[in-house]
Amino acid sequence: MLFMVIERFRGGNPDPVYRRFRQCGRLAPEGLRYVSSWVDTDLGTCWQVMDADDRARLDAWIANWADLVDFEVREVLTSAEAAARVLGDA
Repeated sequence: MLFMVIERFRGGNPDPVYRRFRQCGRLAPEGLRYVSSWVDTDLGTCWQVMDADDRARLDAWIANWADLVDFEVREVLTSAEAAARVLGDA
């Protein structure tokens, strides 16, 4: 499953997030795979795509960052998967 994770840095402050990342890494449990991410130019919000077979793995990762970040999570499809569903090819 692919997840679009919208991260809003608490207080709009990315500094504690990047410091923890530098010190500890992504803190992702086994079975959770980072795909890609983008950060807005104000450095207050990050959009991240993560891949996991189980939402619980994503939730375990979120727990490692919840003191610094507010999260919104959406399960997403690739464009090809969406087209297949819409056109009945799935």
